[in-house]
Amino acid sequence: MTRRRAARESAFGRGDLTASLVLVFPLLLAYEVGVLFSSTVNGVDVITRAVFAACGHDRAMYLLVHVTLALAYLAWIRARHRDRTLALDIVGPLVVEAALYALTLGLILPLVLAQAHLALGATGDAIVISLGAGVHEELVFRLGAMAGGIALLRRTSLSPRAAFVIALVGSAILFSLAHHMGAYGEPFRVHAFVYRAIAGALFGIVFWYRSFAHAVYAHVLYDLYVLLIR
Repeated sequence: MTRRRAARESAFGRGDLTASLVLVFPLLLAYEVGVLFSSTVNGVDVITRAVFAACGHDRAMYLLVHVTLALAYLAWIRARHRDRTLALDIVGPLVVEAALYALTLGLILPLVLAQAHLALGATGDAIVISLGAGVHEELVFRLGAMAGGIALLRRTSLSPRAAFVIALVGSAILFSLAHHMGAYGEPFRVHAFVYRAIAGALFGIVFWYRSFAHAVYAHVLYDLYVLLIR
């Protein structure tokens, strides 16, 4: 089996997962620090709550933990020669491409479902939540539910294509349902549910055919776009 064919058959899609994680970490760090100045955290984010609790709800200790993580990240990418991944000629095209996906979603989805309405407002909290949504929701629903689902389904008699479609649709439905669950969930409305399910499927397609980093950046930029036009 050629390396190219093996990449196509990976449950993580066709991108370089390690490079994606290198590219996504700065967004995660920005969110993790930003929540200190926000009144809430992303709904599927259990990591931040756990870390903050482990720090005894001490802000200084929490910041120290993340400074340590940032230094470890820089040391790791340097030691593994991954710092090239953060070069402008790589990050620039990635952000531009992700912005095009975000803009396309932002223009097309309201036309598909004109009655859909997302609960975002132009506040600092919403900006922080947008960062958290892009990272944590893609970690949970694309890297976890979708990639995990594909890996599990491939152990059955299903074809790779069928495994992809089932995992894509299933993760998109879970992604949409998650926005209506928990203490901070929105009241269930059919149009909002379908809207987010379609968005989740589109992010899944970006994840699969481009990379995890493309999906994360597209998600963040899409949420910021929705925030700005409200």
